[in-house]
Amino acid sequence: MIQTGTQPGHLIDIDQLSKREMEELFQQADAWKNGHGMGTNVYAGRFVANLFFEPSTRTRLSFEVAERKLGLEILQLDEMTSSVAKGESFYDTLRTLASLGVHVAVVRHSGGGLLEKMARHSLGLALINAGEGSGGHPTQALLDCYTLRHHFGQLSGLRVAIVGDILHSRVARSNVLALNAFGARPVLSGPASMRDPELESIAPYLPFEEAIGEADAVMMLRVQLERHQETLFSSAAAYRKHYGLTLERLERMRSHAVILHPGPFNRGVEIDGELVEHPRSKIFEQKANGVWIRMAALQRALEGGL
Repeated sequence: MIQTGTQPGHLIDIDQLSKREMEELFQQADAWKNGHGMGTNVYAGRFVANLFFEPSTRTRLSFEVAERKLGLEILQLDEMTSSVAKGESFYDTLRTLASLGVHVAVVRHSGGGLLEKMARHSLGLALINAGEGSGGHPTQALLDCYTLRHHFGQLSGLRVAIVGDILHSRVARSNVLALNAFGARPVLSGPASMRDPELESIAPYLPFEEAIGEADAVMMLRVQLERHQETLFSSAAAYRKHYGLTLERLERMRSHAVILHPGPFNRGVEIDGELVEHPRSKIFEQKANGVWIRMAALQRALEGGL
């Protein structure tokens, strides 16, 4: 395998991007959102492969909508229908895609560090991380920051509370890195069994009520039961009682504070159903913004960096 160093168009994790590069992605997302070039199929005849080796709805469909808006030809692969199931290495799968003329591979899988390893090889295509284990989810962090910046006008100085299953959350990790880069003040909260000491070295932990009481934005995270090897709380009702965002708790938040959630959300567990579509919720705005951000990320991959 030929070693070459990271290709400029790869997006493996958020910390590979400077603040300026993230701002450029926001500007390009704004351009797509405002209709510049829309409907022109600017990348017609070029190919993208979506390799989703974990279940996904929002991220997979968001990428697919973004790809179709750009005019890309889309190839869909999953682990059971690709040659990975026959023992083919991930590297050989990527090299095969490149040899067929694929320009970008959008990848979600459960392992950690594999994409970074692949990016050090001469693949012939660009990689975009669509969620890798509990390690990173860069386009989610970008769309979250983009949503907050549109609402507040800037990110610097914002207190953002990220609450829930921090230990298993790639969203939390990528958001902390992105928010810190913009001068925001992320804080973490959640059950003791779901804390992440490593992440707390760059974002402080606060008790739940204190965290949401001081926040400008509260991001609730799903409890990722599929990543747990043990039972961490007795019931959904018990989790809601101690760590769920309820209407009563919303009323104790700052009057201007907004609600975020990367999804999928468990109504009545980490967030009450009536808050998902509350006027102070940005949850569905996050989903809409994901298309524009992912269009910008795909453009960056195709052009080798904006």
